[in-house]
Amino acid sequence: MAKMKAVQVSKAGGDFELVEREIPQPGPGQVRIKVQACGICFSDHLTKDGIFPGIQYPRVPGHEVAGIVDEPGPGVANWKKGQRVGIGWHGGHDFTCPACREGDFVTCQNERITGIHFDGGYQEYMLAPAEGLAAIPEGLDPAEAGPLLCAGITTFNALRHSGAGPGDLVAVQGIGGLGHLGVQWANKFGYRVAAVGRGPENGDLAKKLGAHIYIDSKNSDAAAELQKLGGAKVILATAPNSKSMSDLFPGLSRNGSMVVVGAGTGNIEVSPFVLLLGKRRLQGWASGTAADSEDTMRFATLTGVRPMIEKFPLEKAAEAYERMNSGHAQFRVVLTM
Repeated sequence: MAKMKAVQVSKAGGDFELVEREIPQPGPGQVRIKVQACGICFSDHLTKDGIFPGIQYPRVPGHEVAGIVDEPGPGVANWKKGQRVGIGWHGGHDFTCPACREGDFVTCQNERITGIHFDGGYQEYMLAPAEGLAAIPEGLDPAEAGPLLCAGITTFNALRHSGAGPGDLVAVQGIGGLGHLGVQWANKFGYRVAAVGRGPENGDLAKKLGAHIYIDSKNSDAAAELQKLGGAKVILATAPNSKSMSDLFPGLSRNGSMVVVGAGTGNIEVSPFVLLLGKRRLQGWASGTAADSEDTMRFATLTGVRPMIEKFPLEKAAEAYERMNSGHAQFRVVLTM
């Protein structure tokens, strides 16, 4: 049998291991992908550290996968060998649970998460459920497509469903892996964009990404600054800091919404009076389906939105993961094969 390289975790909290495996054969409803690039996401620690319930080991992490179809499995008619494809966090669904019957596949009760419920993209070849695949448009580099399938789709989808319209004030909390894409989308959607970061050093970058206003939350009351501007119709909360989100919530306008996409520890604390008196909302948003991924990538191709990335070879996955975990990466770390 032909062999391939893979990076796996053998137990919860274990180290990354570079191993040699047999190239897997696709079963019914599966597609084998020749991986070209795989982004490293903060959520990969759910696999590495055994936090997500029911993970079976050894497991190959990675849910920001870009590559080409190497072989469709039996019964797969809609994907052909050589097609450019990707797969993100949402790896598949059961089609039969109450959520799926309403077409809400992302909240499927038996959702399959790439790199958690089946081996992800830290390897040269991987198997994926056919319903989880998204077509990658021409002109989009695989290393840039990978992060769009997680950080990209999450921020794109959250903003386009947020209720904000052209000209509305939209604040993006955090100028990091998620936020640097959120600012770009918000600008291209025609919003008046306020980027909220910690420290003056992020200001120039925020403006280059498309922010019209930069608010330094370290040296000012960011919620009060938003209220001086009339209040934000939407706050996209991307930095995984629950206290920062709590502090920023009063910056919403009447009927405004805080949409949370950054998963931090601790609880978000919101005054009932701030909620009630302004009819404000607090909402979570998680990624999207393969169709949403395709919308994200098409829009990125059309408008020039791209993730800022740092590349590492597969063999340096452990080093790449530590670079991501350090908080110093600018801004997404991507493994290339």
